[in-house]
Amino acid sequence: MDSSLILFVVLAAVSAGALAYGFLFSRVQNERQAERRFETVRSAETDRNVVRASRDRMAEATRRRKSVQDTLKDIEEKQKARGQGKHKPPLKVQIRQAGLTMSIRKFYVVSAITGLCLFLLFVILGAPILVSLGAMIAGGLGLPRWFVTFMRARRVKAFLSEFPNALDVIVRAVKSGLPLNDAVRMIASESPEPVRSEFKRVVEHQQLGLSLPEAVLKMPETMPAAEASFFGIVIQIQSQAGGNLSEAIGNLSKVLRDRKKMKAKIQALSMEAKASAWIIGALPFIVAILVYLSSPGYIMPLFTTSTGHLILLVSGIWMSMGLLMMRKMMNFDF
Repeated sequence: MDSSLILFVVLAAVSAGALAYGFLFSRVQNERQAERRFETVRSAETDRNVVRASRDRMAEATRRRKSVQDTLKDIEEKQKARGQGKHKPPLKVQIRQAGLTMSIRKFYVVSAITGLCLFLLFVILGAPILVSLGAMIAGGLGLPRWFVTFMRARRVKAFLSEFPNALDVIVRAVKSGLPLNDAVRMIASESPEPVRSEFKRVVEHQQLGLSLPEAVLKMPETMPAAEASFFGIVIQIQSQAGGNLSEAIGNLSKVLRDRKKMKAKIQALSMEAKASAWIIGALPFIVAILVYLSSPGYIMPLFTTSTGHLILLVSGIWMSMGLLMMRKMMNFDF
């Protein structure tokens, strides 16, 4: 083939390509610019969606935080209104918190019988009439109330010992798909006392028409423990603000166990001070007994003369003040 013909074909092809490129360049350039504009618009739309989603999340978090704050404020106001002017609950409430079923009238009858029995006992033992009357007053007014206080404290201790285990059972039940009401009924029927009685009251309040948060918030009325109030607050906040219920109750269980460990640690650290208080409190009586055994005539004027009685009275007052001060220093409330 002639080389000039080949060269002519090549030049014609190049010329045709150049002409096509010249005609299509502006169109390709416009398409590229349009694509870049579309990319810019899509990027801006994506950024706006991200900003809008972030703004919505912040608004939701703010709303939930405000709801939690309002709930805590309402609960605090209710507790203040319930306990305003009352350093200790009434005797009827204390008897109920102690787990006793007696009425106020029966309690007063038992107190009177106790005081009368102590009076007759001291009279039979040959004690002076004033001492017998003092024993009657102490037995009628002090001993039954001390028994109620002792039973109340023992019941609270037993509740705090078993309450974290009950919360763990509720957490496992909720994680397995069981409704919270069914988990509460399970605790009310299977847990040991006094947790079973408290949750049974919650179930009874629900049957009377109260919601679960309202029923749980009534638990501190019969169980005077901060941990019961914590449980009610957690259920109340979760019902209003939402969230992971099992995680919230699990965290509460962990907090209660940490509080129990802290109390045990404080008791261990204060045992030395308590032992010192017991020794100091028992030392005057031990010395008095030893002096009486060795030299009875030396110590008997304290019990046979009016001056000795006055010295014993003043010494007893000062000793009681010292013991109360030491007890106040050793008790930690948190």
